[in-house]
Amino acid sequence: MLYGKKHVERYQATDGAEGHVWQGTVTLLLTTTGRRSGKEHTTPLIYQPEGDSYLVVASKGGADDPPLWYLNLQANPEVKVQVMGDKFTARARTATPDEKPPLWRKMAATWPDYDEYQKKTSRDIPVVVLERA
Repeated sequence: MLYGKKHVERYQATDGAEGHVWQGTVTLLLTTTGRRSGKEHTTPLIYQPEGDSYLVVASKGGADDPPLWYLNLQANPEVKVQVMGDKFTARARTATPDEKPPLWRKMAATWPDYDEYQKKTSRDIPVVVLERA
C-alpha cells in the first residue's frame, strides 16, 4: 500500500476531508476482491478524473512485478471506489495501447515520479480506467 492503513481509515472516517489531498496531489480509495482470499482490500491511489471515469496507475514504484491490487482487479474487475464522499461501484480496465499515451501524460503531470518509475522497470506500467457501473 502506498500510504498505509491509517490513511484509509482517516479517509473513510472523514469522507476524504483527511487523506484526499496527499503530497500535493489527490487520492481515491480502491477496493478490490482478493483473487485468492476473496476478501476485500482497500488501497489509496493517486488519481485523475477522465470524463465520467477515473484514472489510476499500477506503478508499485517501478517494481518489476505489478501491485497486488492490479492482479486482483485483473481477476475480478468489479471494484468499489471512494472519491471524497462519493462511493460507487466501478468496472476496472487497463487502458489500451492506443488510449494510454495521453492518459499516461495526464497522470505523470499530477505525479511526475511515474515517468521515473517506468524507467526503473521493463514492465509496461498500466494506466487503469475505473468506469462507474
